Amino acid sequence: MTATATVLVADDDRGIRTVLSQALGRAGYEVKATGNAATLWRWVADGEGDLVITDVVMPDENGLDLLPRIKKARPDLRVIVMSAQSTLLTAVKATQRGAFEYLPKPFDIKELIGMVRRALAAPEGVQRVAPLSSDSEMLPIIGRSTAMQEIYRTLARLMNTDLTVMITGESGTGKELVARALHDYGKRRNGPWVAINMAAIPRELIESELFGHEKGAFTGAMQRLPGRFEQAESGTLFLDEIGDMPPEAQTRLLRVLQEGEFTSVGGRTPIRANVRIIAATHRDLTYLIRQGLFREDLYYRLNVVPIRLPPLRERPEDIGELVQHFLRQTAAAGLTEKGIEFEAIERLKRERWPGNVRELENLVRRLVALHTQDIISLDSVEFELSQVKGAGGDDQSPVNGGNGLSDMVERHVRDYFNSHDGDFPPAGVYDRVLCEIERPLIAITLEATKGNQIKAAQILGLNRNTLRKKIRDLDITVNRGQVR
Repeated sequence: MTATATVLVADDDRGIRTVLSQALGRAGYEVKATGNAATLWRWVADGEGDLVITDVVMPDENGLDLLPRIKKARPDLRVIVMSAQSTLLTAVKATQRGAFEYLPKPFDIKELIGMVRRALAAPEGVQRVAPLSSDSEMLPIIGRSTAMQEIYRTLARLMNTDLTVMITGESGTGKELVARALHDYGKRRNGPWVAINMAAIPRELIESELFGHEKGAFTGAMQRLPGRFEQAESGTLFLDEIGDMPPEAQTRLLRVLQEGEFTSVGGRTPIRANVRIIAATHRDLTYLIRQGLFREDLYYRLNVVPIRLPPLRERPEDIGELVQHFLRQTAAAGLTEKGIEFEAIERLKRERWPGNVRELENLVRRLVALHTQDIISLDSVEFELSQVKGAGGDDQSPVNGGNGLSDMVERHVRDYFNSHDGDFPPAGVYDRVLCEIERPLIAITLEATKGNQIKAAQILGLNRNTLRKKIRDLDITVNRGQVR
């Protein structure tokens, strides 16, 4: 496609039309702009334009509803969808209905121009995908922050692929929700969804749980039992807390990913696996690899498409929308419908939320259940927050909540105890906590000493050579006093 390509722009906001027309004109494109869907459709039907950029909400028709007609009339005409309704549902609908790309507002002009160039340079023959089901008006992932917008765009691209996905993030960030959305709105939606938590199963039973076993394979195996891979045939298998998988099971999982087949415990006949794998962990797998606890080759097989879910403290602008969502949920569950004061929302935005979205959800439920007023006040929020902090002690030292360390340790201990039910493998809470605090501890100390490793070693009480090795192993970059 040459630089004289024509771009059709549809947006009911005159200011956006002007900005886009000027930017695209400077980039060498011809532009035709309109404020309604009817004119855009007439241009498309007449064969005009090499690319469409359209808003979703317009006065006469929804841009998403126009997409199928455009794709039917001109299958090779690329469409970029813009929207201020920046939700996962919008991104998924745009992709499912044939959009080349989805762009949330506000957007960066340079990013848009790059997107236009890619669209015009892309080979013909856009992949056609199945439409969304009629019951998909509500998706469980909430947030309009920049970080969440990028996740929505990534999910929309992945819905109709079989690519293996690795989801990382702290406990409570919603890793299983994201995995479930990939299944429920992807091409395997009609197949089974099977989830298994590696941390919740005794190590000696994991292989049998995953791959099944034959009758007589071990003491107590009275009959053949299919494993999770067979149960997930033609669907999705979600491997939660993959960092807790023992080495023997890692080896067998690697074979499945490499060969596409497996054998049950005690079996000899290979079984083909038609399963999409989604894995998740809150642990640093690269650290576990250096410790010899996780296979590097398996890591690269699983980490085909990485998705990092940000902790709630990195997206405080989403807290208001999350609170409203949880209030609607509690009302739907039969509790009193309540509102919340603006000042109370602003107070919640200042919290650190070591338990992330799960902790916020639990707080909202307590506020609805325990406070009688129709509008949740700032005083009620302050009271509940103080109750949580009081349960952990009021000492603001680094060990008792001053920097959230005690919350993090408590979270690990509780999660570990609940998931293992008294059967604890060797790599336990100590390894988890060390993995999460060692790198930031060394990095912060190096920042304080402006990268002076001698001073940092003295502060940390480490030998200089030990510190150098840890800097290398933990992949901490020290460059002219800047640490990352």
